Formats: sequence, structure tokens, C-alpha cells
Amino acid sequence: MASAKQIVAELGRPGPHEVLRGELALVGLPGVVFTPTSGELLPAVAFGHDWLNPAHRYHGLLRHLASWGIVAAAPDTERSPLASHRRLAADLTTALEVVSSVRLGGTARGAAVSVDPRRLALAGHGMGAGAAVLAAAAPAHDTRVQAIDEPYWESGTDVAVQAVATIALSESRPSAQDASRAVHVPGMHIAFGKDLVSPPAAGTEPVAQAWAGPSVMRTVKKASHLGVVEGRHWSDLVLDGKADLGVLTTVKALLTGFLLHHLTGEKKYADIVDGAVKGTDVRVFRETSTV
Repeated sequence: MASAKQIVAELGRPGPHEVLRGELALVGLPGVVFTPTSGELLPAVAFGHDWLNPAHRYHGLLRHLASWGIVAAAPDTERSPLASHRRLAADLTTALEVVSSVRLGGTARGAAVSVDPRRLALAGHGMGAGAAVLAAAAPAHDTRVQAIDEPYWESGTDVAVQAVATIALSESRPSAQDASRAVHVPGMHIAFGKDLVSPPAAGTEPVAQAWAGPSVMRTVKKASHLGVVEGRHWSDLVLDGKADLGVLTTVKALLTGFLLHHLTGEKKYADIVDGAVKGTDVRVFRETSTV
């Protein structure tokens, strides 16, 4: 089996698939979806953006996932200073419902793409990471979480996810930490060591520790909060940090390997979850059961 270092080197490069881009707005939800040019019963992930940031700052990450055979959708909603975490969580769920229930693509360059509703995941950055946790907790109807002010979980959802990845998670309202106690699927939580917006001890670590299912926290030691975005945006004036290609490449590899391992059963990428990766520290809170 390849080492984590070898896996990161492999998955940090674009995958073998050509990629198509589409608009979620065609089905009534502002946002974007990236897919391989063809494929049946593919895995899919819905990705949540950070506070104030548009979805286009993550297009490189989404395109990268699609190049490795993963359909990647990102709602472009809730971008105001008073954005709702609950509504973004609902939009993430809607994005998964859409991509898993309709055929995508179907141009002259390739056949239509379909998504397997049994191979779905959630991910996000900052505020979007918190929303991903809320969305993942939604089907559980956990009574402890429902007691939170402004509960998101009143109606639940028919979408079931198999994995959740968070990046530089910012605490949400309702609380992602509380919601994480109702999430039993594997979680990979990427923290940024120089994050002044959401320091690991205040954002990622409490969620990773409270996680009900298998949980691993990996800290990219020299990364700042905006290390994973691309380009410039006016929100850079109010959020600490800046885009960092090296950090983005590492996150691309970690996220791709985690999703391929848990959504497609690619055992050769198992070591990406808790193996040694240069420039990072890893802490396992709860291991995946081998039974």
C-alpha cells in the first residue's frame, strides 16, 4: 500500500477525467456543479463556501475532485454578512438531492453522468464546514440537538451521507459542535495552524472531539484561514489570511483521497486519513471500525 506521502503526491495532481461545468441555477438553486464527462453511479459531494465568499473561489478544488471521478456541487447562496447557517445546510442537502436524482451533462463530448445516492458526502470551508455538519446531522433527529435555539432538524431529510470533511471549520448557529454528536459517519477535519479567524482549538478540535463516528483531525501547520481559496475578493479585507497554492494542493489531495476511500472503497487511499503527511500534524479521536 502506498504511503500517505505518495498518495498526496499522486492526488495533488489532476485526475484522469476530463471535466464539465454546469449550473445548479438551472434547477432553481444558485451554484455550480463539476462532473467528469461521463460515468454511471458516481460518488458526489456538496461543498459549502465560507462566510461572505462566493462559490467561484473554490472552482479549482471542485474541478480537481471531478477530475478524479467525483461529482462536486457548490451552492452559491447565503453570502450576506447575516447569512444563515441553517439555510446553507439546507442548500447543501438540496444540492445532493439534485445531483443524485437527475442525469447530468449529456453533451457531444460525452454521455450523461449519473450519481449513486448511496455514495454521497458533505464538505465545506469555514462557515460552509459548519453548515456541512448541520446538514449531516439532519437525518438523525437527535433530541439533544433539536433542543438548540432555532433548530434546523425539524423536518429532516431523505438524503443520507457516507462521509463528511470540514476545512478550517467556524462554529455555527445552531452549534456544529452539538450537531457533531449526531453524526456517525467518518469525519475528516482539516484545521489550519495559523488560522486567526477560527483557531483549531475553538473551531475544528471541539467538533472532531465530539464527533459520534470515526473522527480524524489533521492540522496544516503553516496555513491561514483563507489558504484554500483562489483569487481575490473584497472579503479578504475582513478575513485574515490569503490564498496559498501549496495549502490548496495539500487540501485537494487530502479531500480527494478521503472521499475516494469512503465513497468508492478505494483501500489504497486509506493511509491518507491518518498517515504522516509533510507539514501536517494528525490526531485520531475515533478510529474506523474494522469489523
